[in-house]
Amino acid sequence: QVQLVESGGGLVQPGGSLRLSCTASGGIVALYAMGWYRQAPGKQRELVATITRDGSANYEDSVKGRFTISRDNAKNTVALQMSSLKPEDTAVYYCNAQHQFLSQYNYWGQGTQVTVSP
Repeated sequence: QVQLVESGGGLVQPGGSLRLSCTASGGIVALYAMGWYRQAPGKQRELVATITRDGSANYEDSVKGRFTISRDNAKNTVALQMSSLKPEDTAVYYCNAQHQFLSQYNYWGQGTQVTVSP
């Protein structure tokens, strides 16, 4: 069982920045692709960014150039640096871990709230 704990959410003004962190325990994180997803009220959970085991990143179009995902396998952490935040970025942000060899091992954190408002 992999435990994922997010932190760093909060209230920020449009144009501001925020850094989210996810700490994993209970597994070998180097065996997982990691990702950040978000869910706004009344909407489906959507991909924000993913990062492979070797550090290759992929982003949803609306966050390209504004968000950066990174990982540190030695520290079992993944981060999402968010800048130029917009009101439409408001959502609960979730950390995800997907085992790259055993598909049934997929884990989610509890989520952290990000609110972008004047």
